Formats: sequence, structure tokens, C-alpha cells
Amino acid sequence: MIPLPSPSPSRRLASLAPRLLALGALALLGGCDTVVMNPAGDVAVQQSNLIIWSVVLMLLIIVPVMALTVLFAWRYRETNTEATYEPDWDHSTGLELVIWSAPLLIIIALGALTWVATHTLDPYRPLARTAPGKPVAATDRPLEVQVVSLDWKWLFIYPEQGIATVNELVVPVNRPVKFTMTSSSVMNALWVPAMAGMVYTMPGMETVLHGVLNRTGKFAGRSGNYSGAGFSHMTFWTHSVSPARFEQWAAGVKQNRWRLDTASYLKLEQPTEKVPPLGFGSVDPTLFRRVVAICVKPGTDCMQGMSHAGPAVNDRAPRAGEAEGALTRDPSEKGESPHLSAPHGQAPGQNDPGAGSNRNMTELHLPAPLRARASKEA
Repeated sequence: MIPLPSPSPSRRLASLAPRLLALGALALLGGCDTVVMNPAGDVAVQQSNLIIWSVVLMLLIIVPVMALTVLFAWRYRETNTEATYEPDWDHSTGLELVIWSAPLLIIIALGALTWVATHTLDPYRPLARTAPGKPVAATDRPLEVQVVSLDWKWLFIYPEQGIATVNELVVPVNRPVKFTMTSSSVMNALWVPAMAGMVYTMPGMETVLHGVLNRTGKFAGRSGNYSGAGFSHMTFWTHSVSPARFEQWAAGVKQNRWRLDTASYLKLEQPTEKVPPLGFGSVDPTLFRRVVAICVKPGTDCMQGMSHAGPAVNDRAPRAGEAEGALTRDPSEKGESPHLSAPHGQAPGQNDPGAGSNRNMTELHLPAPLRARASKEA
């Protein structure tokens, strides 16, 4: 018997390479965090269920089509002499019913699912429950958190506690949270995947997001919209703690001597990267409204009535002879302002429905000298 030559080390290594790559890929996939499909908050759980149901409904069409593609290719291959050969076939009522009714039913189901989920998971809508079977009582108040996206960091203001933090969000477990958000410069997006969906923050506007976390822990948060050079480091940690631990944490931040006022905010607003978490023991209560109205800098006129919610903002009294903004006027005052370009008096032909001027949309009223000249030439 002739002995076979043993493979060389290089050949053995080449044969092991695909296996090593497969094991490496599995190791990398094992490190992936599937938080979107395994979240910690009821809102995010409902959103993940919506994704699952949508995929399942679409697979009801995709899987049979893929299977039938293979089946038809095998059934009607050239070497299969038993398959019926019908080159003039052009219609099958049963097949037409399947082809049109199945996608139609899928679209109806997806439409109904989307309609219900769109209204149930509306980010502006206060939470009706914190978990399945745990409705929110009318007396339960959500935790108010005012959010400002800065370059490139996150500012969280707790108006009820009178404190503020940068790049650190702490919320009580099982308590609804209402985020009221804006931006200091460019558009951004607040995203805590374990808690709720993603909603944009925009300068001069105010957006709202409701969410809840149903278990304690540390969850990643970040910006979901590219906003420049420091975007990669615009991240923060969200801590879900017990109510007692939250009160203890708020009291600890309260002891901080730093105050978030106009001067400190203008410094904080400057573009910086990799900012560590920090806290402010007190906050100017009007600061967030002025950030929304883009009038934090002294002497800057506030935008009035442009935010999504809340009263008009103005940090100064109207100047002498200055007209009040149209968006903040009382409806009874409509039409009292002077309009220099508006026509005065009654329109031609107003009291004579049959007058030709009612049909002539290009009628031109000439001055008296020109009218006299035109009549002479006529």
C-alpha cells in the first residue's frame, strides 16, 4: 500500500481559514447588543412587537414566492418530460385569485396594524400604561425632563427638582417620563433604544417624547442624526433607578454649587467633544423657554408663538409704538392694523352683480388726465 503524502502546513492552514472566519463572525455577532428587539421599556417593547408583526406579515408573501420559484424551476426543467407543456396558456381564475387576494389581504392587515400603532405610539401622546396590565392613574404625574441638544453634548433639565445634568440621564423605574426637547444649533435626535423611539430636536421649535423604563439598569443613549464633527461622541448613559435612589441622586446634584443660568449656558453652548457628565445644583427657570425662543443672549428678541406648545415667550416689554405680533393678538383685533397695500373703499361692481367689472379681472383704473385723454382718442 502506497502511503499518502501528508498535507503541508500551508494547505492545512488554508483549509482551516474558512472555519476560523466563520467562528470569528459568530463571535462578533455574539457581541452585538440587540436592544431594539429586547428593550427595557413598554413603549420600546410595543415598537419591537410592531417590527416583528410587520416582518411576519411580509414573510407570508416572501416565503411562498421563494419556495414556488424553486418548485417551478424544478418542475418545469427541460429534462422533465412528464411536465405539461402548454405554450398557449394565458389564464387561470384560481391562480389570479391567489395572486391578487393574498397581497391585498397583507396590505389591509399592515394598514390596520400601522393605523393602530401610529396612534397608540404617538410620541406626543401621554402614556396610558407603564406595562401590560398597569394603567397610568389620572393622579400620576410624569417626570418632566427638558432636553437641549448642544454641540456635541446633551443637556437635561429637571424643572421639578430644579437641577440639570450634562450627558447623564437618571429616571425612576416604572414612572412615565415626558421629554420636552429643543436644539441650540442644528437638528439632532434623542434616542434611548431601550426606552422609546427617536424624535428630532430642532432650533426654535419644541418636540415631545413620552417613555418609560420597566427595569433598573444602565442603558445607552445617543444622537440619531448626524450633526457634525463631534457626532460620534454625542452619547450618554441613562440610569433607571428606584424612586428612593432617584430622590437621593437629585439631592446629591442639588448640593452642587454650579448654577445653570444665562452666563453658564452660553459657555456650555460652545462646541466641545467628549464632555464628561456634570451637574448643576440650580437652574434658571426661564432658561429652557428662552432656548426654545432663541433669545438666551442678552438683548436678543425672542421668537413669539413659534414653539409647538406653551405660551408666547418675550423677555422684554414692547417698545413705544411697536405693534404686537400677529400670532399673539386676540381674534377680535383682526383687521385693525393699517394695510398700506390693501385696496380702500368698495370694490367696483360690488352693488351691481351684472357689472362688467365683476368679470374683468384685469380692470385698470386710470388717473383722471389719462381717462380724459383716452375718451378724446375714442
